Amino acid sequence: MDTISNPPSKSFLIAFLWFILSFAPCHSISTSSTSDTMFAGQLLTANKTLVSKERKFELGFFTPGNSKNYYIGIWFRQVFAVQKKKTIVWVANRNKPITINDSSSSELKLIENGQLVLMITRTQIPIWSTDSTPSRTMNDSSVKAVLRDDGNLVILSSTNGNVLWESFDHPTHVHLPGARLGYNGLTKKAMKVTSWRNTEDPSDGIYSIELGPDKSFSLIWNGSQKFYNSGVWNGRFFSNIPEMQVGYGFMSSFGITSYENGSYDFIYLLSNKTLPFGNFLDTSGQSKASMWSSETRDWTVIWTKPLLHCQVYGVCGAFGVCSENNIGPSVCQCLSGFEHRYPKDWDLLDYSGGCARRSTLQCGNEDSFSKMPNMRLTKISPSANALAADNARKCELACLQNCSCSAYSYNTNSNSSGNSIQCLLWYGDLLNIEQLSGDEGNDLYIRLARSQGHELGSKTKASTIWIIVGVVLSGTIIFLGITFLFLRKRGIRRLISRTPKQEEAYAFLTAFRYKDLKLATKNFSDKLGSGGFGTVYKGILPDSTAIAVKKLEGFSQDQKQFRSEVSTIGLIQHVNLVRLRGFCSEGRKQMLVYDLIANGSLDKYLKHQNDSIILNWQQRYQIATGVARGLAYLHEKCRDCIIHCDIKPENVLLEVDFSPRIADFGLAKLLGREFSRVMTSMRGTVGYLAPEWTSGVAITAKADVYSYGMMLFEIISGTRNLKQFKNGKMSFFPTWASRKVIAEGQPVLSILDNNLDGKADIEELNRAFRVACWCVQEEEYQRPSMGQVVQILEGLLEVNPPPILSYLQVIVDNEDTASFFSE
Repeated sequence: MDTISNPPSKSFLIAFLWFILSFAPCHSISTSSTSDTMFAGQLLTANKTLVSKERKFELGFFTPGNSKNYYIGIWFRQVFAVQKKKTIVWVANRNKPITINDSSSSELKLIENGQLVLMITRTQIPIWSTDSTPSRTMNDSSVKAVLRDDGNLVILSSTNGNVLWESFDHPTHVHLPGARLGYNGLTKKAMKVTSWRNTEDPSDGIYSIELGPDKSFSLIWNGSQKFYNSGVWNGRFFSNIPEMQVGYGFMSSFGITSYENGSYDFIYLLSNKTLPFGNFLDTSGQSKASMWSSETRDWTVIWTKPLLHCQVYGVCGAFGVCSENNIGPSVCQCLSGFEHRYPKDWDLLDYSGGCARRSTLQCGNEDSFSKMPNMRLTKISPSANALAADNARKCELACLQNCSCSAYSYNTNSNSSGNSIQCLLWYGDLLNIEQLSGDEGNDLYIRLARSQGHELGSKTKASTIWIIVGVVLSGTIIFLGITFLFLRKRGIRRLISRTPKQEEAYAFLTAFRYKDLKLATKNFSDKLGSGGFGTVYKGILPDSTAIAVKKLEGFSQDQKQFRSEVSTIGLIQHVNLVRLRGFCSEGRKQMLVYDLIANGSLDKYLKHQNDSIILNWQQRYQIATGVARGLAYLHEKCRDCIIHCDIKPENVLLEVDFSPRIADFGLAKLLGREFSRVMTSMRGTVGYLAPEWTSGVAITAKADVYSYGMMLFEIISGTRNLKQFKNGKMSFFPTWASRKVIAEGQPVLSILDNNLDGKADIEELNRAFRVACWCVQEEEYQRPSMGQVVQILEGLLEVNPPPILSYLQVIVDNEDTASFFSE
C-alpha cells in the first residue's frame, strides 16, 4: 500500500548534504584495478569508473559527442571496447550537466546515510543525488553502491542486503532486460522512458514511452499527444508487436505482474545474457529494440515502432516536411519560404524546433500562397476546418481573410455519390506534414508574405529561363557528341536509341531498340525459361556481353507508366539481386534486359537436371543466406517495401561461385509504405503460395517469407516438397520433416539430402530447419521478418523449436485442395 508524506524541502536537503559532505572522510577508488563497488566515503572522479563483475557495464563521467558538458552515466563496456564509442543506457544528471570549467573538480560520492551525491568540490554544492530518504541510523560502513551485470546501479545496506535505491527505478532513454516498467493504479502514474533532446544533449526530450491502465504502452509527444500504441497485453505479447512471440530465443520471456488497485509491472529477460541488448527510445521518437552483433561489430535493430519516421508525431516540428524519400540521415526539411528555427539543433538531428518564416506575414490581401504538391497532413489538427467552397478561389480568399490561417487545400474527390469538394483551412503552426512520392498526396497552399511570394516567383522565372538556355545548349552538345560517337563506334551504339523520350531520366539504364534486341537474341530463338511474367531469352551484345531478355506478357501499361516502374527497378542495387541493365518499350513490345547469370537457376540443381552437380551443404547455406539478405533488402531497405510475390527456385539464379541472385523482383505490384496494401491480382507459383493468397486478405511481405520457407525446405532435402506416388497418395516433405524431428526426436541429419552423406554443419542445419518451419506458419504474425531470418542464419539470433506443421498435411490430404501444393 502506498503512503504519501510531505517531502523535505529542497533547501533543507541541500544544506543537509553539504553538512554531511563537509565532514565526511574521502577515499578515492583505486585506478590500479577495476571494481564494481563503492563503499561509504569513497568517491569517483573524472578519470575513474566502476565496472560490473563480468565487465559488461561501466559507470563513470562522459561527454556526449562534441558537447562541453559532463555527465555521470552507464554504458556497455564491451561495445565501447570495440567501437571506442560509449552507448549510454542511463544518465544520472541528465538535466543538470557539469560544465567544462567544473569538470576537474567534480566527484561522485557515496555518503554514510545512503545517498549517492554528485557535487562540485570547488563550490561544495550538490548537482545531483539519489532520492533515497537520508537515514540517521546508518553507520560509516553500512552502505555500498554496486554496478550489477544487468546494468543496474544499486545502493545496498551492507548489514541486511536491502536495496535502498536502484537506477532501474529511474530509467532515462533505454529499457534494459530485467528492468521493470511500472504503472501505479492508485496514483494513475507510470514510469517513463524519455528520449534525449538531441545527440549531444541527454536532457529530457519531447518523446516518451509510458504504460497505460489497459496494460499497453504508448509513445507520447510533448507529454500529451499519443501517436503509437503497442496494443493490449494478451498474456504473451503486445497485440501490435507480434515480433515479440515469433519464437526467437534471444528473448526468453516477457511478463506482466499485476497487483492490487490496477497496478502492474512489465519486464523482459534474455536467454543469452552475454548479448548487449536494449529497447532504445531515440531522438526521432522511434522505439528500437536493438542487439549488438559481434560479427558486424555494430548494432542490429530487431524491430522499430513506429516503423517509419514520418509516423512519429511532430518529428519535423512546425512547418517542417517529412519525407521517407529524402537522401541522407534527415527525413525533414523546411517548407518553401521557411528556414530552420534552430540550425544547430538540426545538425544534431533534433528537428522538434521546426522551421520559421523568412518574412513576416502582412495579413489580408498582402499575402500570397505557395503550392506544395503531393502533401499529406498525417495528423489532422483540431484547428483544421472544413469550409463550403465550390471553387479554389473562394477557398483561397477564405484563408486570406483570416490572419490566423496558415494554409489551405482544395480537392475534388470522386465517390459513389458523385464528386466530393472539400476546402480545408489550417490555422497556427502546421505539424506532421508529409511529402509523398508520385501523385499520392494533395496540393497544399502555404501562406507567405507577398514580398516572399514575388521573390520565389522571380527565382522560378529566372530559373526557368536558365533551364531553357541550358537545355538548348546541352541538347546541342549532346546531339553533336552522339553523332560523333555514332560514327566512331557504330557497333554498340546502334543498340542505344537516342530519341528524346528514351533519354529522359534514365541515364542509369540503357534504352534498347526492339530490332536490336531481336538481332542480339537471334530472333528470340534461345529460350532460357518462362514464368508468370513472361519468357526469357539469351542474347549477346556486339561487345560480347551476355544478356537475358525478358519479354513481358500480360502487361498493359502505357509508356509513361512502364518507364516509371522500370526506373524504380533500375535503382535497386544489391549483391543478391539480378541487376537490370536496360529496357525496351516500343508500343506493346515491352522487355527488360538483365545481366546473364552464369550457372542458371537453382531449380535445376534440385532436380539434378543435365548431370548438374550436387550442391554441398556450404553452398546450400550460402544460397539460403544470400536469398534471405536479398529479400530483407527488398522488404526493409528500399524506399518502398517491395514484395516479390513469386519466390521459388526458378527465380534464384546462381553465379560462378554459386552465390545467389534473386530474379523477377519488382515485377509484381510495387507496394507503398503500407505493408497491408491489397494486391489487385493474384500472382505467384502454386506450391510456394502462402495461405492468404486464397483467403482474400491483404498480401504483405510475410507472403514472401512463407515462399522462402518452402524453398528452404527444398534446399535442405535437395528435392521438391511434394511427391505423388502411383497409388495417388502424396508425401509432403515439410510435414514429414517436422514430425520426424520435432515429434519423434530424430536427429536433424535424418532429413538432409541423402546425396550429402550426412556431411553438413549440424548447427547450421538445425538453424535452417527451424527457420523454414517458422517461415511457413499458417498465421502471418508467427512468421519472422526476412531481416530476422538473416540474423538467425548468421547466428546472431537464437530460434526456438517450432510446432509441428500438421495443418499443411490436412490441406495435402484434401483432394480438392491438393493441387494448391503441386507444381
